[in-house]
Order: sequence, then structure tokens, then C-alpha cells
Amino acid sequence: MSTFEHDFTKGNIWKQLVKFAVPFFISNLIQSLYSLVDLIILGHFGGTNSISAANIGGQVLVILTNLAAGLAGGGTVILGNYLGSKRKDKINGTISTLLITLMVMAVVFMVLLFIFEQPLLRLLDTPDEAYDEAGQYMFICSLGLLFIYGYNALSAIMRGLGDSRTPMLFVIIACAINIMLDMVLVAGFHMGAGGAAFATIFAQGCSMLFCILYLKKHDFMFDFRPSSFHFVKEEFHTLLRTGLPLSIQMVGTNFSFLILTTFINRAGGVAASAAAGIVNNFNGFAILPQAAFSSAAAAMIAQNMGMGDVKRSEKTMHCCLVLCLGVSVIVFALMHIFPEQIFYLFGVKADVLVYGLPYILAFSFEYVGLPFIMSFNTVLTATGNGWMTLVANMTSAFLVRIPLAYFLAFVSGYGVSGIAAAIPLATIVGAIISFVFYLSGIWRKHVRL
Repeated sequence: MSTFEHDFTKGNIWKQLVKFAVPFFISNLIQSLYSLVDLIILGHFGGTNSISAANIGGQVLVILTNLAAGLAGGGTVILGNYLGSKRKDKINGTISTLLITLMVMAVVFMVLLFIFEQPLLRLLDTPDEAYDEAGQYMFICSLGLLFIYGYNALSAIMRGLGDSRTPMLFVIIACAINIMLDMVLVAGFHMGAGGAAFATIFAQGCSMLFCILYLKKHDFMFDFRPSSFHFVKEEFHTLLRTGLPLSIQMVGTNFSFLILTTFINRAGGVAASAAAGIVNNFNGFAILPQAAFSSAAAAMIAQNMGMGDVKRSEKTMHCCLVLCLGVSVIVFALMHIFPEQIFYLFGVKADVLVYGLPYILAFSFEYVGLPFIMSFNTVLTATGNGWMTLVANMTSAFLVRIPLAYFLAFVSGYGVSGIAAAIPLATIVGAIISFVFYLSGIWRKHVRL
């Protein structure tokens, strides 16, 4: 095996899972600092309007990013399965097809954002005070979609081959660049949300470029020469079958939260929008350990299923669940013991705390169902059964979360707190559905993709 390949089909599962997940966690942690640092600096140097603008514009960008991340995640599973089943001859075709697919998607979505930026902002009931900055944030970020998609593809490729360390190194570089530019553009030149957006895409571009140069220097199996890029129809179909359900559910989940943003804007205005943005960003930070464990477990399960080892795959999922439960207990406790301190990090004013404190306490129950839905979905996704996780997540998002949030907020009169309460209730429903699919045993029949 090359330095970019690692064998997860033998050895201690606990040790492998934790060791492989740590670079995942560090990468995700540092990557989340992009938005976290943006909000902290915007809160201190831009104010409530800038926080609201970055939250609204950022959610649109997250949807587009997750559409690519879903396909990239499918690529991770495919590469892991090929590596485990010793079908290395198919790996280069998968890498090439994934890169071509995501680059084309980046260009298409960039054009669409240019065209539909204003209708999107109006559809989201963007507060007047934050409207211009939100539009500026979306426009600048759309220019960097090529970099964001490219880096997501490269990270997914390396992780599918068992290397989680190399992507971590370039996330660290990107975050350092992002923080320095935030201080210059937002704190120094007072460019608000637009400055934060430019800092983010510039950092992502540097990260993608450095990553390609590093891989070429270390004789990575794919050389990135124009002549090496070939669109393989068979691999594209496998990529769609494996990654498209993941993309749809990720985008659908984010879209459901985007709808919740419109509910929050109607129920409480710019202060409620800023409060929800802070909680969403804290949640994005707090969920990282569980995301790391589930992502690492998915890559390990893909390899083991390629070898036909169902028992080892199942044990990997059990280890993932135990680790995720431990993290959830800690996060739940922090949200209840230190809710004010979480908001103080962002330099918020009293009007934001009025909405923020009840919101974060209700939202904290998200960590009851989260470990289960993430762990069950991991084994289903890693075995090519993404349609099962799609059913669970879309039912949770559109048949439970949105209708319940509307009912609690506007019919029952609970306002923003009702919207927050609907989020964990929907997650618990999704976890139950995923558990039923897991118990069905259908996933055990999908050994090789």
C-alpha cells in the first residue's frame, strides 16, 4: 500500500476508529472555525446586522456545499470498497469522474446564484437591516464555489483511501489564512459580512492549491494532468447510486433549516435571527466529534464490506455509537450549565439573549436522538443503502420538523422556542426510522458496490 492507503480490514477496531477519527475531528473542528471566527469577529466589529447577514447567506452556501459533500461522501465509500476488495484498477477512474462532476456542478451553481440571489433573499424574509450584507456575502461566496467543491473532492478521495491526516494539514493552513484575513478585512477595514466571505473563499482556494501541489510532489496515484481526466460513465452511475441519496438528504435537511430560518425571522426579527445563528454555529462546533466518528466509521465499514466482513462492519458501527453517546452527554450538559457564556462569546446584546436562552435550552435535546441517527445512518450509507437514510431524514425534516415548528411557533404561540423544540423531536423520529431499517438487515446483503 502507498502512504495514502491504510488497511482497516484487520486490527483493533476501537484503536483504528479513534486514531482515524482524530484527524477527521481536527479537520472538521478547524473548518468550523471559519464560520465561528467570522461570527465572533462580526459580532465585535460588525454588530447584530452583520451576524444575521452571515447566518442567512451562509445557510444558502451550506446547502450548495452539502450537495457536493454528499457526492464526495459517496466517492469516499466507493474508493474504500474498491480498496477493500482489491479492485485498485477502478480507483483512478473514480477519482477522475468525481473531480469532473464536482467542478461542473460548481460552475452551474455559481451561475444560478448570480441569477437568483435577490429572489432567494426575499424568499427567506431577510430582515431589511441585514439585506444588503446578506446579498454581498452570498455573491462573494458563490465566486469561491470552485475552490470549496475542489477541496471537498480531494479530502473525500484521500479519506476513502484511509488517509485522514493529509486533509487535516491543509485545513489548518486555510484556517490560519482565514483568521488573518478576517482581522484585516472585518476588524481593520470594517468590511462586514462581505469581508468575512472573501476571507473564507480565499482561504479555501489556497487550501485546494496547496493540497494538489503536495499530492503531486508525493507521487499520488492520480497525477492531475489534463490528459488524466476521463469521465467514466460506469463510475458516474455508481457515484450517483451511492452519493446522490446522501446529497439529497443533506440538502433536504439544510433546506428544512432554511425554512426554519424564515419562521424565526417572522417570529422574532433580526435579534432572533442572530440568536439562532449563534446556536447553529455552536451546534456545528459541538457536533464535530460525532461527525468525525461517523465519517471514520463509514470509511472503515466500506473497506470491510468490500472484503465481505459483515461482523466486523457491525462491530465498527457499535463502537461508533458508544463514542457518539459519550460526546452527546457532554454537549447536553454544557448547553444547560453554561448557556449565557456561549452567547457572551459573540459579544451579543440583551435583545439577542431574550431569544437565545430559551432557544438553546430547547435545542439541546437534539443530542438525545443525534448519536443514534448518525450511527445507524453510517452503516447504511457505507453499504450503498443511501435510500434508507434518505427516507429517514426526509421524513424527519419535511413531515415532522417543518409542520411541527410552524404549529408550535404560530398556532400554539410558543414563537422561537417552539421552533427550537421541533428540531430534536424530528431527529428522534428519524432515529427510530433508521433503527428499523438497520434491524431489517438489508444492508448486510450489499457487500460490494
